[in-house]
Amino acid sequence: MKKRPTLVIMAAGMGSRYGGLKQIDPVGLNGEIIMDYSIYDARLAGFGKVVFVIKEEFYDIFKEKIGDRISKLENIEVKYVFQNIKSIPNKYKLPKDRIKPWGTGHAVLSCKDVIDEPFVVINADDFYGSTTFKLIYDELINQTDEYGYSMVGFQLDKTISKNGSVARGICTLDKENHLITVEEKTKIEEVSGTIYSFEDRQDSISGIAEPLKIELERNIPVSMNIWGFMPSIFKELELGFEKFLDENIGELKSEFYIPSVVDDLIKSKKATVKVIKTVEKWYGVTYQQDKEDVSKALQSMTPNVYPDRYINS
Repeated sequence: MKKRPTLVIMAAGMGSRYGGLKQIDPVGLNGEIIMDYSIYDARLAGFGKVVFVIKEEFYDIFKEKIGDRISKLENIEVKYVFQNIKSIPNKYKLPKDRIKPWGTGHAVLSCKDVIDEPFVVINADDFYGSTTFKLIYDELINQTDEYGYSMVGFQLDKTISKNGSVARGICTLDKENHLITVEEKTKIEEVSGTIYSFEDRQDSISGIAEPLKIELERNIPVSMNIWGFMPSIFKELELGFEKFLDENIGELKSEFYIPSVVDDLIKSKKATVKVIKTVEKWYGVTYQQDKEDVSKALQSMTPNVYPDRYINS
């Protein structure tokens, strides 16, 4: 019998723009945190295991706030994985001033000893919508290609914060909705009803950085870091991480990102990524001011979408 897919929740990062451990801030009507909603939706979809990727120093508080509760529920297994900046191949020496985690690719690679089934990767502080997990579950459970990966693509206009700029991966697809490229745009903002990407381009003559404003289509698909993988990704992450370290180990703020590995695999035609489009609205807490909007939205879904009791109790 095919194993049920696993849900991997990346929760090792501290939100620099938000300020603090936003992953465990209550937002629901009964004090739920965003992860509660993701786990509730994943359980309904059929996922059989949750893996929390955290910093070791947050283990006790994660167990207290969510892990112990989830482990008591039926038909769900709970695992913890620590993302440690010291976890690099022996042939490399950790720079003494490195304090920043190695990025999302390293976070997923940290799970290689606890997963041997298809799995989905999400951010701890993002709400993806009640139907999203069923969409990607169905894709994973029916996938037979060990290099057949997937991703949920959100409409750009359903992922914007009114409190500041956001970073988004702009996706280009082929006619079969397979991913061609993901282009990271680090400063996207809606101004007077139009969505723009703001970039600094250096003038070739003066050498002065000049802002470049590019209008983006509202319904263009973007990556919100919800990926569906087969276990084959771990070997590719190991190879990609070594390549990354060869080129960047001295760069103290450089990070090894999932899309960079996926992009290399697509270009080499080693893997395909099916983009599953959703019309769900994404909610997240990039900024402190976003929390009130997220709370109002999630509380409005009770009891029509979510039960009026604590959803994972």
